[in-house]
Amino acid sequence: MNLFAKLQQRAAEGRPVRIGLIGAGKFGSMYLAQIPRTPGVHLVGIADLSPAAAQTNLARVGWEAQRTQAGSLDEALKTGATHVGEDWRALVRHPAIDVIVECTGNPIAAVDHCLEAFAQKKHVVNVTVEADAFCGPLLARKAADAGVVYSLAFGDQPALICDLVDWARTCGFPVVAAGRGHKWLPHFSESTPETVWGNYGLTPEQAARGGLNPKMFNSFLDGSKPSIESTAVSNATGLAVPSNGLLYPPASVEDIPFVTRPKSEGGVLEQKGMVEVISSLEADGRKIPYDIRMGVWVTVEAETDYIKNCFEEYNAHTDPSGRYFTLYKRWHLIGLEVGVSVASVALRGEPTGVATGWNADVVATAKRDLAPGEMLDGEGGYTVWGKLLPAATSVAMGGLPLGLAHNVKVVRPVKKGQSLSWADVAMDTTTHAYRTRRAMEDLFAQPARRVA
Repeated sequence: MNLFAKLQQRAAEGRPVRIGLIGAGKFGSMYLAQIPRTPGVHLVGIADLSPAAAQTNLARVGWEAQRTQAGSLDEALKTGATHVGEDWRALVRHPAIDVIVECTGNPIAAVDHCLEAFAQKKHVVNVTVEADAFCGPLLARKAADAGVVYSLAFGDQPALICDLVDWARTCGFPVVAAGRGHKWLPHFSESTPETVWGNYGLTPEQAARGGLNPKMFNSFLDGSKPSIESTAVSNATGLAVPSNGLLYPPASVEDIPFVTRPKSEGGVLEQKGMVEVISSLEADGRKIPYDIRMGVWVTVEAETDYIKNCFEEYNAHTDPSGRYFTLYKRWHLIGLEVGVSVASVALRGEPTGVATGWNADVVATAKRDLAPGEMLDGEGGYTVWGKLLPAATSVAMGGLPLGLAHNVKVVRPVKKGQSLSWADVAMDTTTHAYRTRRAMEDLFAQPARRVA
């Protein structure tokens, strides 16, 4: 409740939180738009594969040109300006940097960035939740071993869901279910970058105006991103996941407490204490009024008649039994909210969501029949989408994590709708991402049997 006061104090003392940003694309640009308006922080440097594109984005979001022209990180520290370059290692290794914000969206690279940051005793706010989905529990362990904080990014839905779950548990409520909203119909799992805008609800002109990446946005539409984000939430909160993938029950905001109950009580849950995603479309494609498409929610239970009566007395909207109540936040503001994570990590030493165990996984699943020799193109592409499964199920089947299904060759036929295994592909086993994932399996997967 007092992060802003702490930032003001740091500003008054001339000791700003010193930030390094890796990746200045859409999400990074949204954070960049807020930094000049936030006291007590100094963006010392940006590392991007295209410094020119990063400069363009800085100008687009309103930065004055002179603030982005520091010739080096040391000069940036002396002048209060920002250095823009390509060398992420130099940024991560600079002793003055307090927090690294990993914002590339590339899960393979993100693991490299996180591991090096931990080695350099830097806190990390990891926007690239795709990396957290396939090895977040081990990244969290490595950060703790290094004495630094690793965190999900506030503004992205997983951290906001974790915040609601924390609110519920701190108040003494048992969490029945928690999750986010999504525009979902089953055939969206077959969507490609060529079909995304029509399904998503944007025109190509709107997408071009916003500089929106069709592959990235298709990863939302085809179910990959909801599965990735639900995995991060499950691993951070301990909530269970559906045994065979997300169900996407359609519901308005008012109907969430109706559907997020156990099946035995008229809802869709296999049990209490699960993650789920609510669809903003009816099964026939009709838009649901007052939906939760862009928001997050948590459903809690009144365990006593007294608490149930309190719900009634204060006009809380519940299910018909009066016991299940949903609190929600209908919107999330993506990168505009990342400053909460940066402040929490730097000033309190607290993450805004972090994996505490390995409960869930996202397995690459074929969008169409795949033939030997084809190359997988990762989330949002033409070949695979991500299916949420319990970690034990994934380990037992040798499931191929979606985050590692990039530029990987298929070595045997895979049918449409089939989840891929390690044996279906020729993996590059030399990357830190691959080795970190396999090390996590060895560390967390017992007593489940890891399949080679």
